[in-house]
Amino acid sequence: MVKSVGIVGYGTIGQVVGRALDEGIEGLELVGVVGRDTETTKRAVSDLTMDVPVLTIAELAEKAEIILDCAPTTAFRETADTSLKNGCTIITVNAAAILENPDLADKAAAHDTQVILATGALLGLDAVRAAAEGVIHSVDMVTRKPPKSLVKAKYVQEQGLDLLSLTEAIKLFDGSAGDGAKNFPANVNVAAALGLAGIGPNNTHLEIWADPDVEYNTHTISVDSDSAKLSLKIENVPTVENPGTGKITALSVLATLKSLVNPLKIGT
Repeated sequence: MVKSVGIVGYGTIGQVVGRALDEGIEGLELVGVVGRDTETTKRAVSDLTMDVPVLTIAELAEKAEIILDCAPTTAFRETADTSLKNGCTIITVNAAAILENPDLADKAAAHDTQVILATGALLGLDAVRAAAEGVIHSVDMVTRKPPKSLVKAKYVQEQGLDLLSLTEAIKLFDGSAGDGAKNFPANVNVAAALGLAGIGPNNTHLEIWADPDVEYNTHTISVDSDSAKLSLKIENVPTVENPGTGKITALSVLATLKSLVNPLKIGT
C-alpha cells in the first residue's frame, strides 16, 4: 500500500527529500508541497519529473497521510495544528518547535496519530533514549560552529554581534538546552533533541561557541548514566545553501520517512 507524502517548506531540506521521492521510493508518493513563496516554490518543483502541485497547508493535509515539516520554526504551529486535525503523521527535525509547543503529544493522541522527531544531526540519539530508561546523571553538550553558521541566529542579531570579523572563538551561550533553543531556535535543534531524548532540556547543559577555526558544525556530547558513559563528537558538513543546516539533516528526514514503510526497521 502506497502512503501519500506532503512537504511543508520546500527549501534546503525539503528539496533533497522531494528529489528522492521523485526518483522513486517504494511505498511512498509525493502528492504536494507548501512553500513560503508560491511562485518560487513552483519554479523549484518544476525540476521534478512528476507533476507536483503547490498547495496551502490545509489542502495538503487533506491529501497527504504523512507531512514532512521542513519549514522555519515560525510556521510550525500552523503546520502541526492543521496536519494533526486531519490525522496526518508529522515528521520534523524542529526539536526547538516541539519544546515551544508542549501540547503536541496530547493533540496527536486525540487524533490517533504521531509527531516524529527525526534524529537529524544527533549521533547517538538511540543510545541516549535507551539510557533514559534507566538513570542519567548528567548530559553536557558543547557546540562549535563557523561564524557564518550563526550570523542569522536570533540572539546574535538582537545583540548586534559581528561574528564574521572574529579571529578567535567566543562563547555565545552557557546554560540549559531549553534556554539555548529559545535564543538560537534555528541553530541548536541538536541540543533540543538531546534534551527531549534524555533528562529534559532544562537539565541538559549547553555551550555554544562561534569558532573561526572550525570548518564544520561540531557538537561534543557527554552522557553519564547508570547504564553507560557516552562520549560523542559530531562534525556535520554544512549545506552550501544554508550553512546553519548540515547535509545529514535532510538525509535523516529521508531515512525516517523510509522507516515508515520498510519491512525491516533498524534502530529504536
